[in-house]
Amino acid sequence: MRRRKVRSRGRRTPGQWSTQFALFAECLLTGVWFTVAALPIVTVPAALAASARHLSAFVDGTPSSLGDFVGDLRTAVREGWRAGAAVIGCAALLALDLAVLAQEGVPGRSQMALLTLMVTALAATVLLRAAAAWEPGENWRGLFAVAVDDTRRDLSGTGILLGGLAVLLACMWALPILFMPMSGCVVGAAVAVRRRRLHRTEG
Repeated sequence: MRRRKVRSRGRRTPGQWSTQFALFAECLLTGVWFTVAALPIVTVPAALAASARHLSAFVDGTPSSLGDFVGDLRTAVREGWRAGAAVIGCAALLALDLAVLAQEGVPGRSQMALLTLMVTALAATVLLRAAAAWEPGENWRGLFAVAVDDTRRDLSGTGILLGGLAVLLACMWALPILFMPMSGCVVGAAVAVRRRRLHRTEG
């Protein structure tokens, strides 16, 4: 009898499973929204910010629809188009570095290519942190400054985001179309990492 009682305590109720599955499904749907919104490339930061706002509202139990997502996207684009241009510039520079390192005869190209990939991954985590903290009226420069500091101080959170990006790349390698739903899971990870960071700071 005792064994049965102990086991029953460890079991999750159907309500818990349904809530977790609903959050997972919402992440997948948000990934599709993000992919469509990010197609112009310059809107990537804004699309991440709107996606993070939507998932945060879902977790809080606040009604949030596609219309709310589009409204946040418009606001984020209007306020953060410079951030989008900066992201394009950084991505172009990193892509150029990799293109140069792909050429034969470049000294130390393996080490430099690995360093470039590491910088790219860390830059992506900074972008995810900044987007997860965005609210209408926030200054993107300030968000990036805080995100850089959090990336350095919260190493476990940075590891979670790097792991999420690695899973996303693995899914894309297996089937490129998986980028659409799985990108929402990465945004969800960014929201979770931020909330955990805030909880630790407040505690």
